[in-house]
Amino acid sequence: QVQLAESGGGLVQTGGSLRLSCVASGSISSINAMRWYRQGPGNQRELVASITQDGTTVYADSVKGRFIISRNNAKDTVYLQMNSLKPEDTAVYYCKATVVRTLSLYQYWGQGTQVTVSS
Repeated sequence: QVQLAESGGGLVQTGGSLRLSCVASGSISSINAMRWYRQGPGNQRELVASITQDGTTVYADSVKGRFIISRNNAKDTVYLQMNSLKPEDTAVYYCKATVVRTLSLYQYWGQGTQVTVSS
């Protein structure tokens, strides 16, 4: 099996920064795309950012210029640097990984980490 563990969430004031981490562990041949999603109160889960194995990134319009996704393939870890945080960034943040195991692709989710931005 594969587990994803997020960390780095917390309470921050408007304009502040946080860095989220997500570490994958378990039976992993390699990891293709890694993504960060978020789900705010009363909202559907939405894609925040994604990064491929070779480092190609995509961002939601709402976070462009403020968030940076990166990864360390040797450590099976993805990061989300969040700057200039706004109250509307308040959400539970989840990481998702597309993992190659025994020549097949599997999708795994972490348990989520809470980010709260106070005004």
